[in-house]
Amino acid sequence: MTTSKTSSNDLAKDRTDLAKERTDYAEDRTLMANERTLGGWMRTGLACLGIALGFEALFGRFDPAWMPKSIATSFVIIAILIFISAYRRARTVLKRLSAHETEAIPTTNIALITSVLCLGAVALGAGIWLFNWQS
Repeated sequence: MTTSKTSSNDLAKDRTDLAKERTDYAEDRTLMANERTLGGWMRTGLACLGIALGFEALFGRFDPAWMPKSIATSFVIIAILIFISAYRRARTVLKRLSAHETEAIPTTNIALITSVLCLGAVALGAGIWLFNWQS
């Protein structure tokens, strides 16, 4: 009877250990999915910057001149909002989860990437208003 009880306890312990291992792997997969999602949002923000630049290049000769510049600037602002939102979301997920078998991107690296992209977007916005693209 003792052997049966011991094997039953061992089986329960093995199942608990396996469940913990599966949960750890699920957390790692979620961290990697978070990184892919962050990359997707950053690409979307960069696409908004491309639209802003393209809009100014194609429609910069319209009258009044402020109209295409304003529309292009709105895409720059949207891109900045996307960058900041993606950073905040990724940071929130990274705070909640811990890596087990994988190595998560440090939050400081994500902040640095976001800062550089936001500065580039601000530079593009300033360039739209300061430079005369119509030669």
